[in-house]
Amino acid sequence: MTGCIARSDIFQHRLMEEPPPASATRRTRERYEQLVREAKALCASCPLFTDCLYSAVAEHDVSGFVAGTTAVQRRSIRNLLDVEVQADDFDQLAGARGTRRPVSHEEVLRLRTQYPNDSLESLAMRLGCSLSTVKRHLRRARRGQSPAAKTPRPRPEVNAVLDAFDTVVDHQQCQPRRTGSSRVA
Repeated sequence: MTGCIARSDIFQHRLMEEPPPASATRRTRERYEQLVREAKALCASCPLFTDCLYSAVAEHDVSGFVAGTTAVQRRSIRNLLDVEVQADDFDQLAGARGTRRPVSHEEVLRLRTQYPNDSLESLAMRLGCSLSTVKRHLRRARRGQSPAAKTPRPRPEVNAVLDAFDTVVDHQQCQPRRTGSSRVA
């Protein structure tokens, strides 16, 4: 059993979602730092650390404390590696579609191929969009005007993610702590 599962009281603590603001009480900031120390120790001893870190940096945009990193640290690692990860769309994963949600060109064409005998109205209902949206995508496909798809950036190598982790986490640990008041000796 991994530390994050065994100690959900740490990893799922409300403070671990994002660091407390500077205006938070000293007690809250100290509790957050304690939770982070405990979580880092559990992550460091986890046999799944490398897989977890790679997934959190290169595959999924997750929140909270994951693989010994905060969300801010993972963004810094992605910036170093020039990695772009889209936030998971849980509505789409659950099959829910809201109004005015963009429909991908490829999805319209895929459904048209999958259901060639369905009416365009039926396709629009399946997609959760308007009939005019389906018609517009099919017209573009007939004209050969498919929207330019972004070419996905290649995923970084695992060693590159680990090196970036070392750079970001070590750099942040070496930074002097800033306090609200300056002390003069």
